[in-house]
Amino acid sequence: MMQDALITAVIFFGIYQIIKVFTDFLLKRKIIKAGHLDQAGILEPVKPIQEENRYPTLKWGLVALMAGIGLIVIELLSWGGTFKWVKAYESVMPIGIELVFIATGFLIYFFIANAKKKV
Repeated sequence: MMQDALITAVIFFGIYQIIKVFTDFLLKRKIIKAGHLDQAGILEPVKPIQEENRYPTLKWGLVALMAGIGLIVIELLSWGGTFKWVKAYESVMPIGIELVFIATGFLIYFFIANAKKKV
């Protein structure tokens, strides 16, 4: 029942988007033929990019490195057997440890990118 409603909604949304694109095209064509190029919205100035991702490989490399270190730390904590929460399925502590390490990777990237931007 829910799947049928979802399929119907997706189909109607798709039809709406197709009709909207086509009518916008016809409207802009009519405006251009009338000679009102400034109102057509075609020749708008290009907006400057606010912040570019200067080192995407560095960013994702640091995030992957820190995520791996986080997983290693969780595994090392579980070897001793003193931390029962690491193997407990109800515990969210391992998830918290992993998220802290991933966030640390993003922060390291942020500080490196800012230091390179100032130079």
